[in-house]
Amino acid sequence: MSEHSRLLGAFVRRPGRTGAIAPSSRELAELMTAEMGLEAADTVVELGAGTGVFTRLIGERVRPGTVALAFEIDGRLARELDGTISGVRIVNDSAERIADHLKAEGRGAADSILSGLPWASFSRELQQTLLAAVLGALRPGGMFATFAYIPAAWLPPGRRFRRMLRQGFATVETTRIVWGNVPPAFVYRCRKA
Repeated sequence: MSEHSRLLGAFVRRPGRTGAIAPSSRELAELMTAEMGLEAADTVVELGAGTGVFTRLIGERVRPGTVALAFEIDGRLARELDGTISGVRIVNDSAERIADHLKAEGRGAADSILSGLPWASFSRELQQTLLAAVLGALRPGGMFATFAYIPAAWLPPGRRFRRMLRQGFATVETTRIVWGNVPPAFVYRCRKA
C-alpha cells in the first residue's frame, strides 16, 4: 500500500489526530531534520511518525548507540513502520507519555524532539498538555522542531500554538516556506532555555 493510501486511511479513521491526507515532502523532511544536532545526539524523539517520512531521515542521521524513539498513536501506522527503519524504535503510544518511555530506555531527557503532530487541529488543552510533555522531556538547550501548514498557521489555533512556543522556548525561529509540500509548510525550530 502506498504512503498516500496509508495516510489517507489514517485520516479517515481519525482526522483530528492525523491532520494530513498526504505525506510530507522530502524537502520538508530535510528542513525538519536540519540543524537539529541529530548526528551528535544521544537521545532523539519523534512525535507523530505517520508513514515515516521524517523517521527515515532520523534513522539515517543518528549515530549507532543513539536512542531514537518515534511515537505514532495510530496502531495501524505504527505496525506498518515497526521494524522497517534501522536505529529507530516505533512506539505506539501518545506523545503525552514521552517521559515514561525515555525513563524505560534509561534516559532522563531528549537532545532533540521533532514533531509531525497536527498542532493547529488540537484544542487549547491538548496543545498545552502535549507541549508541556515536550518541554518536560527536553534537556536544557535541547532542540524542538515542528512544522505548520501555511493556511492553518494563521487560523486562531495556529496563532495560539505559535504564542505557546514563544512562551515555552528561549528561541523560536521560522524557516523558509516549502512551496512544493502539499499544502505548503514551514518549520518552527525552537531551543529550550
